[in-house]
Amino acid sequence: MTSIPTPRTGALADVKVLDLSNFLAAPMCSMFLADFGAEVLKVEKPLTGDEMRLWGENKNGVGLYYKVINRGKKSITLDLHTEFGVEVVKKLVADYDIVVENYRTGTLEKWGLGYDVLKKINPSLIMIRVTGYGQTGPYRERPGFGTLAEAYAGYAFVSGYPDQPPLLPGFGLADSTTGLMAAYLALVAMNEKRLSGKGQYIDLAIYETLLTLIGPNVINYDQLGIIQQRSGSRLSFTAPRNTYRTKDQRWVTIGGSAQSAFKSICLTLEIPHIVDDPRFANNRQRIKNVDALDQEIQAAVQNFDLADLLARSAKNNSTMSPVNDVEQIFEDPHVQSRENICSVYDAELETNLRMQNVVGKLSESPGVIRHPGPRLGEHNREILIDRLGYTPEQVKLAGIEFETNLNKPGDSRVSS
Repeated sequence: MTSIPTPRTGALADVKVLDLSNFLAAPMCSMFLADFGAEVLKVEKPLTGDEMRLWGENKNGVGLYYKVINRGKKSITLDLHTEFGVEVVKKLVADYDIVVENYRTGTLEKWGLGYDVLKKINPSLIMIRVTGYGQTGPYRERPGFGTLAEAYAGYAFVSGYPDQPPLLPGFGLADSTTGLMAAYLALVAMNEKRLSGKGQYIDLAIYETLLTLIGPNVINYDQLGIIQQRSGSRLSFTAPRNTYRTKDQRWVTIGGSAQSAFKSICLTLEIPHIVDDPRFANNRQRIKNVDALDQEIQAAVQNFDLADLLARSAKNNSTMSPVNDVEQIFEDPHVQSRENICSVYDAELETNLRMQNVVGKLSESPGVIRHPGPRLGEHNREILIDRLGYTPEQVKLAGIEFETNLNKPGDSRVSS
């Protein structure tokens, strides 16, 4: 078990983030920053909060995925349609490095909280603006979210089988990749701020990161006129690459474009003779004859139970992996050894929650999950009354509830 950092530990411990965003993409950005020590203050709507609290599965009425995406953050409630809400944001901005928002283009300007206003309060402010289609262009005012972006960026078109409809991913792929990119761009902007003292705004459309990540189809179309089609789990530039069913009805993925990898796969599957088959002599030949190749591999895979096949693969250093469901992930000894799933105590549910751990292991400044996503408005008293100096009467008059902070610093920290 890695050592547990002290409360001040974290490479981003001096960074303060005001998170005005909702749902998944932008909140995931601030989650990554919080994991490495940034102070993240999440602003939510009174009474209902971030609608992600109502997404998916819940326990005792508490949204579970919210607990993951908003881990390490503080929560206050403000109505940004009101004079009080706008006033509080302006006061906070003076002391924060980064503002994260994902409202439709022009919304913050309508409320009097556009970047041009906020940078006058804090000239070194960085604002990350995440929208469906960006702040510019003919589609800038359209509503947009991850599902639309996955189709718009070209991902859905190449996913699935040739004779079936395009497939959307089984999780928020566009939102998640946008969250990663937004966190990266935030740190790029922070470096510029440290070098020159200048703030800036970051204009990021949800479809843009995925458009970059979907492979060589852009340059292939530009230079060769090729429009990539759906091919199931295969790739157009390497073979074998597919999923195969085992004797005990589990699944394994096998991939190996290098000749040495292909030979090792054939050895493990006890089909060494196909290495000398001219149809499979090299990667280009295997691509041309991929149907026949997959038939040979599937016929061999179905002779082994998954555990037996993986043991043989490990012995021969073959490029095979189980197609894990989440139960298999929990039970996997490697995942357990690297602490990829951690347990964090949640005061609201009064139980430990297991979730994905901080990504990456820094030797000198490891990340830490300080606590799961907070209760709605849990830090109203701390921020509005204790820090900003509003009276309880002023806060009540604004329609905002407050109570004692439930978090006990240091009682639920998990490090990576």
